[in-house]
Amino acid sequence: MARGQCNCGAVVFEIDVDISEVFVCHCSICRKSTGSNGIAVVVIDNDVFRWTRGEEQILTWKKPDGDWQTWFCRVCGSPLPGVNDESRKFVPAGLITDGSESLKVAHHIWVDSKAVWDDIGDSGKQHRKSFEG
Repeated sequence: MARGQCNCGAVVFEIDVDISEVFVCHCSICRKSTGSNGIAVVVIDNDVFRWTRGEEQILTWKKPDGDWQTWFCRVCGSPLPGVNDESRKFVPAGLITDGSESLKVAHHIWVDSKAVWDDIGDSGKQHRKSFEG
């Protein structure tokens, strides 16, 4: 099991499965959303995730064209877990406070879109676009 929370602790969640693989998205949208080289996330099935506190503190923003959305804490602004597709969520890896001991970057996605100053230096598999399975 893993637990996590936003920066101020207003929003807390649990993941009822062992987690290990981190995906780092380097697309321009994720870079702008975080102000860094991208976002590191753990992708999990919806049925192993639950909010334990603060769900009412979650705000969302969707790009006007509707093809991208982000979730964040209304109190501190931390990015929060959000919908990946109908069956999965993405959880920002930096929010995980307990159960992160086995996390390791396994995949870098959208590396064709990475910032010119971003030098990927770990052993995670690099995918030119999205994850190809």
